[in-house]
Order: sequence, then C-alpha cells, then structure tokens
Amino acid sequence: MAPYLGHCLCGAVAYRLTEEPLTFYACHCTDCQRRTGAAFALSMIVRRAALELTRGEPGTYEARLADGRRKAGRLCTACGTRLWGDPRDPEIAVVQAGTLEQPCGLEPVAHIWTRSAQPWIAWPDGAVKYETQPSRPGELARLWRERGARGG
Repeated sequence: MAPYLGHCLCGAVAYRLTEEPLTFYACHCTDCQRRTGAAFALSMIVRRAALELTRGEPGTYEARLADGRRKAGRLCTACGTRLWGDPRDPEIAVVQAGTLEQPCGLEPVAHIWTRSAQPWIAWPDGAVKYETQPSRPGELARLWRERGARGG
C-alpha cells in the first residue's frame, strides 16, 4: 500500500509514490531487453503528481530509435540507475519497479510482448499474456483495478 519509497543503486536520488499505481506489468519487447540488459522490464505506471523527489536531482536521458520513436526518462547521473520513463503523456511516469525499496510485494497483472520473450521464461500459472501490446487502450489498468477489487 502507498506510499512506496524508492531510490537508485547508490542512494543519491530517492523518491516516494504517494498513491497506488495505475498498473504494473512485465514487458518482454526487445527494446526493454536492450534497455535493461535483462530478459524483461517491470513497469509501474503512476500518476506524475504522485511521484515526489525526496533526495537528489535525477538527470535526463533520451534515445531516438531508428524507426523514429523516442524513449526518455530520468536516471541517477552518479550510478546510472534508470528510475522512471517519461512517456508522451505528461500526466504519467513509468517507474522501474526494481528501484522500489520493497518491490517483492507486487506482482505484474500481465506480460506483454511475449512473442519476444526469452525461450526459457516460465510463465506463472494463470498469467495474462499478450503477444504484443493489448489491443484496447487501458486494458492493463483495467486488469490492475480488477485485481485490487478482488483483494489480490
């Protein structure tokens, strides 16, 4: 339950989330694999107004992909930890859940871009999976709300 506290690897930048996330999911796309250096990324969508900086000042990054897409966000300039992404919608941020002090209490509502997943990934029983992006806008937020309404 909110608030959630988080920080970079070296502790120079810290933040607090004052509200529950809008959704939380695992993305297995090749962009996320390359960006994280891991098999997938855990992404927590939050209202930007609920994200408070409590220590330090993150730097910014921006990458222009070959197809014209833009990936931007905030990171610690001391240790390089990516803290959150700045999507096109200025009302939200995409927090990297691994930077939370207690990320183990959260479970993704879905796995997206599973067609790009590493072949050794073992899906949890009952996992909601999408080969690419969900076709309906707001689908991941709906799943998160439904899970909360069920109490788990």
